[in-house]
Amino acid sequence: MAHVLLSPLSWGLGHATRDIPIIRTLLDHHHDVTIAASGNALTVLQYEFPECSFIEFNDYPAPYSTSRFFTPKFISSLPGIANALAEERRNLQRILEKNRYDLIISDNRPGVYSLKIPTLFVTHQIHYPLPLLFWPLELGSILANYFLFDNFTRVVVLDNPPGATSIAGKLSRPVRRLTDSKVFFAGILSSVQKTDSEQDLDYLVLISGPEPQRGCLEEILTPMLPGLDGTTIALLGSPQKKLVQSVSDHCTFISYATTQEKEHLMNRAKFIICRSGYTSMMELAELDKRHGLFIPTPGQPEQEYLSHYYSNTGWFYSKSQYNLNLPEDIPLAMKCNGFPVMPKTRENVKRLYDELLAQYID
Repeated sequence: MAHVLLSPLSWGLGHATRDIPIIRTLLDHHHDVTIAASGNALTVLQYEFPECSFIEFNDYPAPYSTSRFFTPKFISSLPGIANALAEERRNLQRILEKNRYDLIISDNRPGVYSLKIPTLFVTHQIHYPLPLLFWPLELGSILANYFLFDNFTRVVVLDNPPGATSIAGKLSRPVRRLTDSKVFFAGILSSVQKTDSEQDLDYLVLISGPEPQRGCLEEILTPMLPGLDGTTIALLGSPQKKLVQSVSDHCTFISYATTQEKEHLMNRAKFIICRSGYTSMMELAELDKRHGLFIPTPGQPEQEYLSHYYSNTGWFYSKSQYNLNLPEDIPLAMKCNGFPVMPKTRENVKRLYDELLAQYID
């Protein structure tokens, strides 16, 4: 039995939930898993895996604001992130001094690595898109990634290899052979699985992501959803709250659903409204969902790029949260084709364990 330390980023719930298949697989192989996380990410994984050990381990301040100008906010937050990164390294060293680990898995936490212990970096982004005005920074981020990857044994990319089924597009595309040698394309990993359920829910709305933009989207959608023509359930992505509220005969708001509850609702849904966060994209691909409306987080280059990419491929329709008109937007979204067929989580996580994880812990 090996002892694995797994630490996801806490900017929203996506990093924590996409690690659920990895944690399940490790537990199924009788390994001991310690989860180091903070905020809602910690809360969610405590719900899902009470048998695991937990360490409250803060990461970096999320560089989001109520405005749509992400890049200037991100640049101004770099000194704070650098300080948090240095503190993260010190805290990790204290953790490693107290316990022995055979493998470290870091989901987008660049300070969580050891030069003495095999360490895997989980991401879907090798390439960071930025507005054209900031193209020198985009080039700089590519170079920074190469230095970052040097600290890790391998880089696990949660996407299919570059090609027609790549749902991250250029975000996951290596641009240098040196990167290729470290990258393991794991395919999509999702905490939800497809089931044979009756599709009796007209609309499922997933309000997620880090604050304050999660709350902004909730405020924008709350007055719109009761007017939709059909049964509607909105999950608010707030696991620290306890709320189930029916605002009309056919519209219900729920503060948080467990993985199993969310899986059931997503399988039932005919149409899904959500952010274009990458974890949500993997969930829709896993469930073979064809109809949805994406609302990218304002000013967040990754989500804006994915929305543009999917629009060009004809996969999904997106709309800014500032210009939403659901009665007009939903019919346009219904004309799109959804993601292409691709290998699913069950196959992908087995291959990830057999071909990569087992090298270090079996």
